Amino acid sequence: MRIFVLGAGATGSLLAQLLERQGHTVWCGDRDPQRGRHFLGELSTIAVAEVNARNLHGIVRVARGCNLIVNASASVFNQIVMRAALRLRAHYVDLSSHLTRNPFKAEQFAFAKRFEEKNRTALINAGAAPGLVNLLIKRASEMLDEVESVQVRLYESTESDDPISQWSPEVSFDEAISNPRVYRDGKFRMEKRFAELEKFRFPDPIGNANVVLAAQDEVATIPYLIPMRNMDVKIGGNEFDRLRRWYKQGKLSKSRGIVRQRFPQTSSPRAIAKLIRQGVLQNARFAAAVLVRGVKRGKGQKADQNLLIRTDCNFPTLYQIRRQGLFTTPVAYATAHIAALFIKFFPRDVSGVFAPEALPLETRRAIIAGIRNHKVKIIRKTTILKPNSNDEDL
Repeated sequence: MRIFVLGAGATGSLLAQLLERQGHTVWCGDRDPQRGRHFLGELSTIAVAEVNARNLHGIVRVARGCNLIVNASASVFNQIVMRAALRLRAHYVDLSSHLTRNPFKAEQFAFAKRFEEKNRTALINAGAAPGLVNLLIKRASEMLDEVESVQVRLYESTESDDPISQWSPEVSFDEAISNPRVYRDGKFRMEKRFAELEKFRFPDPIGNANVVLAAQDEVATIPYLIPMRNMDVKIGGNEFDRLRRWYKQGKLSKSRGIVRQRFPQTSSPRAIAKLIRQGVLQNARFAAAVLVRGVKRGKGQKADQNLLIRTDCNFPTLYQIRRQGLFTTPVAYATAHIAALFIKFFPRDVSGVFAPEALPLETRRAIIAGIRNHKVKIIRKTTILKPNSNDEDL
């Protein structure tokens, strides 16, 4: 395919390189082409054109001739980029939702009819979290006859002497000032930021970590496609602990805007390599856990079983990524590699707007199988719960 990637930052530039290795013809667009070139590296032959993601006509002009547009820039531009894809009669992929008009339903679904009319496919939230997490929830739900609850627990940490975020400043700030959405007793509702502190055990070497409610996108798609009663997403790790501390100190608000000292620009591969050599940046981790509780109906004389299906994902650490000859963060590494697999198995035989959990079974299986080949450890464990049990009874 001919693929245009909008946004040549940490994730977009690595994604473009992975797509080129798949054999696609790839070019990028960014508001700062020189910065995009820093992320791609001097040896890369991928072209980077100057384009403003707010300018629909500019995107159409630069992306003309593509079969697929990937929005690897901020999710606030999703609707503009989707309109550009429709004008070009191209397929579309993005990595997250912005949830502006309706905080409980992904804004991309409003374009479903238009993509159907153009006989084109839009695949949304096709990254790690959301993205891979959605696939794991769907896989667990298919092992149950009735889903009671879904819990997603994420961990992000950076062992550094200076504040270094694994996300872009815009994404980090947007998540910090947004209220988490949850699905409780069959209804959507908003909760307080950084609320419901919980101690959660991730696999070693992470171990126990405090996690709190976070404004993630999974809750805005999954309950519409998988019947359940409850769902929430919580994040832990020193990066989120820092945001929580600033929030308690009154330093995070929409009116204040982004304070660059607290939300630095994403470091280029060369800058990351320099920080590592100086000893400022030692390591970084990213992990995800998905817990799905429900009922498996007994057949014949067998009784019903209450099950907990837990899936853990440990992504390569910064140290392990370095050993591959790459200088990028674990979050960018995971998001780019998983997005590349979504595109490798892109479902062009269907039309409309699809979240990852709505993809055909064969496609979902192929993506998960491909992820294991990128040094991502996925471990699933099924536990039979006692009637009316809490976690302590497992």
